[in-house]
Formats: sequence, structure tokens, C-alpha cells
Amino acid sequence: MEQDRKGQLTGKTAVVTGGNSGIGLAIARAFRDQGASVAIFGRNAETLAAAEQQLGDEALAVEGDAARPADLVRLCDAAAERFGGIDVLVANAGIVELGGIADIDEEMFDRTSDVNFKGVFFTVRAALPHLRPGASVILITSGSNRVGSPSAPIYAATKAAVRSLARSLAADLVGRGIRVNALSPGFIDTSIFDRSGMHGGDPDQFFAKLEEMIPMGRVGHPEEVADAALFLASDAASYVTGIELSVSGGLGQV
Repeated sequence: MEQDRKGQLTGKTAVVTGGNSGIGLAIARAFRDQGASVAIFGRNAETLAAAEQQLGDEALAVEGDAARPADLVRLCDAAAERFGGIDVLVANAGIVELGGIADIDEEMFDRTSDVNFKGVFFTVRAALPHLRPGASVILITSGSNRVGSPSAPIYAATKAAVRSLARSLAADLVGRGIRVNALSPGFIDTSIFDRSGMHGGDPDQFFAKLEEMIPMGRVGHPEEVADAALFLASDAASYVTGIELSVSGGLGQV
């Protein structure tokens, strides 16, 4: 059965923002393994170089900030110049900073919304001239877009905005033969827990509580999100647009 899945993206070009680590890197690897030429984008030069090395000589790595539209234009122009166009676009770059409403100042608000929402919108905007007919656009949102999140209200709100944006873009671009879908990871085992301090300094206790909350009894792996992204990117999803695909072990679904 695995053999039947090989080469699903052969001859296609994929661009993945935040492709230098975590979910983004797992998606880029999955796309490469299925035959795609891959361009990745990230702010951290060190992790970007390491990811480029993992992906191989044919990969393109572009350093930049998803909050800066000019950097996103540079990314998409570079990918189109190198590979001839864009068939799959994954707007994955995002940040999370913890704090209740009393803790959030204007700078924190702007940082989060500039990357998580403005950045997603302008990622698609930058790619638009280069998207081929039949292209797949995948916006990475989060299960937090559907629930109250007192410890990360701006993050949750931006992810809800991304879910709404997927619907609007799907309606706007369907006439060009471009599909737009949202992909919504639940709790996935990446470095975001360390970077955000989400585990409160006690990872064992934090993950034990998560396992009790999640119907499938475990956190997910980046490769499981990548498999879902591969479905949305491939011709297997040729009649799918405007949806939100949840990869959450059932959290928020059952």
C-alpha cells in the first residue's frame, strides 16, 4: 500500500513557510519524499541551514520574516524563478506567546497578529502571481481557534482569523482552479512547548495532563500532520476546498 503513495507530488513545486523546524520541516520532508521540489522559509539562519541540508541539494532555503510582506514576495519570486511556478503553498509560520489579557501589551499583540494572521494573508498574496492552475494552498491554523484560550487569547484569535480566511480565499480562488484549505493541528510534539514555556517548567506533568485530555491518549507527531498536509496537497484531494482538517487525536471533535 505504501508503494502506491510514492510520487504523489512528482513534478510539483511546494513552498513552506516556517519550514525550518517542527511541523513545517516535517511537511517539507514529506513533500520532498513524494517527488516535489521544495522551498522553505524561516527567520533563524542556523535552523534554516540545517533544514536545507536535511532536505538535500535540490531544496531552496530563503531567510526572512513572515511578518514582512516584502520578504514573502522575495520567497515566492525566488521559488518561481528556481522551479518555474508554485503548485503547493503551505502558510505554516507562526508564533505563540503566553499571557492573559492583562499581560498583553501592544507590542506582543502586534508580534503575534503580524506573523500569524497578516503573515498568512501576505504569504498567499505574494504567491498569487505564481500559483499554477490546480494549485493547493494550505493554511495552518490550530484547534485553539474553536475554544476559549485564556492563556493565549491573541494566538487563538489569530488562528480563528486564519480559519475564516481559508473560506474566503477558497471562494475567491476557486475560479482559477486553486484549492484552499485549513489544516488544524492539536497538541503536537515540537519545540514550541519549550520556546513558549507552555509546559510551565514541568514537561512530564504537562504531557501527562495532555494525555488525559486527548481522546487518543497521546500527543501527536509532526509526521502525522505532514501526512494530512500531503493529502490536501495531492490530487487525492482534488474535490476538497474550504475545509478545516483537524489532526488532534480527537481533541475538540469527540
